Amino acid sequence: MNSITTEQPFEQQAIGQIAVERPGATAIFRRLKLDFCCGGQVSLADACERKGLDVGRVVDELSALRRDDTVPASPDPAALIDHLLTRYHAVHREQLPELIRMARRVEAVHRDHPEVPHGLAEHLERMEAELLEHMEKEEQVLFPAIERGGAGLLGPITVMRDEHTGHGEHLERLAALTRDHTPPAGACNTWRALYGGTAQLTHDLISHIHLENNVLFPRFGG
Repeated sequence: MNSITTEQPFEQQAIGQIAVERPGATAIFRRLKLDFCCGGQVSLADACERKGLDVGRVVDELSALRRDDTVPASPDPAALIDHLLTRYHAVHREQLPELIRMARRVEAVHRDHPEVPHGLAEHLERMEAELLEHMEKEEQVLFPAIERGGAGLLGPITVMRDEHTGHGEHLERLAALTRDHTPPAGACNTWRALYGGTAQLTHDLISHIHLENNVLFPRFGG
């Protein structure tokens, strides 16, 4: 989902192309003040040279966005919990603020476009609030209890499963707002990057919920 589809090294790729194809890249470019939208046709190497940036360091940051989806083979639930925390909880906390920012921009700049996703930023904000609360419960209550031995967890696990169902409903609404994450013809790089990011969020959240519902929770009677 989040792999670059070309064989070109990052340095030779247009920054607009990277922004669209590598979810998370827009946050890096925005921080470094690299224009991936209107100036997106410039190669990463040229853009960095113009800004006096070390292209090697930027490439390292972009390369770090590739996520490892390999599920730990260890039967120890602590290993799976660590994977959930680093691969999904931490990533969701990075994804959503940037998606909200881009959604606000697209809704404002393209407000008169017939396919503009009116209400997308608000929906992503709702998703963020609910996900943050949900992950906090897992991190502060459920996961520590599991690591202590996992007695009497049916109630908390049932609550988490119910909240997962709500997250799934939010993903259905997200797909409807973005026309299954498909930007219109001629969409700007920000719009295309936004939908690439919502597609990645969907993939990640589905995988996250699957690992908890179908792998971790059944070990503890949930």
